[in-house]
Amino acid sequence: MTYFLAQATGPTDLLSQFLPIILLFLGMWFLIIGPQRKRQKAHEDMLSKLETGDTVVTSGGIFGTITNVKEDRLVVRIADNTKVELGKNFVSKKIEA
Repeated sequence: MTYFLAQATGPTDLLSQFLPIILLFLGMWFLIIGPQRKRQKAHEDMLSKLETGDTVVTSGGIFGTITNVKEDRLVVRIADNTKVELGKNFVSKKIEA
């Protein structure tokens, strides 16, 4: 008794084998990776436009008002006579007044 193994003999067989993987990757791109990159770009744009007097929320949930903008960090007033230096990347969002 002799058994023969089926082999992919042409480009259409090869394409049909990889088509589900390609479709899965495209689906992940449009559902996960694309929107995440869009949110990240919007967050970076918001960080670049921060200026003195803006009210922000940190990633830790602290509300404060920016008193000084430096290249890589901000000085934020969180209470009367209380200022902290905060890395720009730790600003979660800007509060629109």
